[in-house]
Amino acid sequence: MFDELLGRALLKDRIDELEDENERLQKRYEAESERRADAATARQDAEERINRLEDRIAQLEGELERVEEDETGLAVRRREQLRGARLESVIDRLTTFRTGPEGALTVGVDGEGVSESARAELEPVLGDRVALVDDAAPCLCCVDDAGLLTVTLEPPVVPDRDATWSDRFALEREWFLPTGRHAIALVRTDLFALGVYEGADRVDYRGFESDVKGSHSKGGFSQARFERIRDGQIDDHLERCREALAGYEPGGEAADTPLSLVGQRGIVDALVEESALEPTATAAVDATGDPKPALEDAVRSFWTTELRVL
Repeated sequence: MFDELLGRALLKDRIDELEDENERLQKRYEAESERRADAATARQDAEERINRLEDRIAQLEGELERVEEDETGLAVRRREQLRGARLESVIDRLTTFRTGPEGALTVGVDGEGVSESARAELEPVLGDRVALVDDAAPCLCCVDDAGLLTVTLEPPVVPDRDATWSDRFALEREWFLPTGRHAIALVRTDLFALGVYEGADRVDYRGFESDVKGSHSKGGFSQARFERIRDGQIDDHLERCREALAGYEPGGEAADTPLSLVGQRGIVDALVEESALEPTATAAVDATGDPKPALEDAVRSFWTTELRVL
């Protein structure tokens, strides 16, 4: 009987120890979850601030451009968003343009604007209108030595190209138009869609949506707890996206296929940072709805080039 009572006592003591250990582990888990949630919330807040700042910067840049046009009298003659057959037609015209030796100049301009070396090549032809090239950055600028053809182009990815004089413009179709085998993935907080393409034709597709709460609590939870739940759902969604794209990481079965990531800027950046992906390009696009039609909208937006006639 004493053995039985002693055995029960030992078991109770062991249960108490395990419960204490469980409580300690639970507290550690909650603390870690709180830390991750706080980090995710901070990331989300930063993303929202960045989006607001980018919108404000774009607004101010537009206002500045109008002021500068009023002050200098400089303005582009025409601006057009090119895609599809219209884009292909314009690129064909530019690539078939011919001059004498070293009569056509092609310049790649990064986001910082026209470099001093490129400015030295452009100013003899454009004069003060070089400022319009700065306004269009990042872009490609094509001008001929007589100033008859002066345009800037902003393709999905602006290549790093030094000022090049030739008898034709140094343009590659793949900078502007879908060519060869490539993949485009659309990533949003609650949506993922991946298309694999041969040229403009989609040959494979995968898409899914995740259950992610809206950005504000509608009752039942404190806002802080609501945001922690939402941040956790976004993290889970990003993990699903990363798993879906694992084959495009170095060493993966699709690593040789060029991959472009588009969608919400903060989400795209987070996915790149938290994975080994090395995308050919990233872009912010406004594509909503179900995964497949949203991907179609995103691809159409991605393969759009802005043309400015100076």
